[in-house]
Amino acid sequence: MVVDDDFDITTLVKITLQKNGFKNVFAFTKPLLALEHFKINLKDYCLVIADIRMPEMNGFEFARSVSQMKPEIKVLLMTAFDVNDTLLSTNMKYNNNIGGIIQKPVSSAKLARMTMAQISK
Repeated sequence: MVVDDDFDITTLVKITLQKNGFKNVFAFTKPLLALEHFKINLKDYCLVIADIRMPEMNGFEFARSVSQMKPEIKVLLMTAFDVNDTLLSTNMKYNNNIGGIIQKPVSSAKLARMTMAQISK
């Protein structure tokens, strides 16, 4: 699952994941809609990639919500901004499902490496 309020980014990440072997990639620009879809289809998900800054719900909140529903889910967060180390360490302390931060813009090759690394853990 890819969640970002920017349609172009969700499309790019979805295409990159599909080219790297992920068959069913769902992309959402609305976090609450994505959360509802996750709730209904949680058995089909192994990885969530979510932007940190989104309206309705930020990426840390989204990660916490999906982790409560499916404790083994892997999560990568994305951002185009600098992340405050204290904020990051606090959120990662309370949600060990967060496997890392993807700094935007990201190359397709790096995105593929990061996602495959999460799946193989």
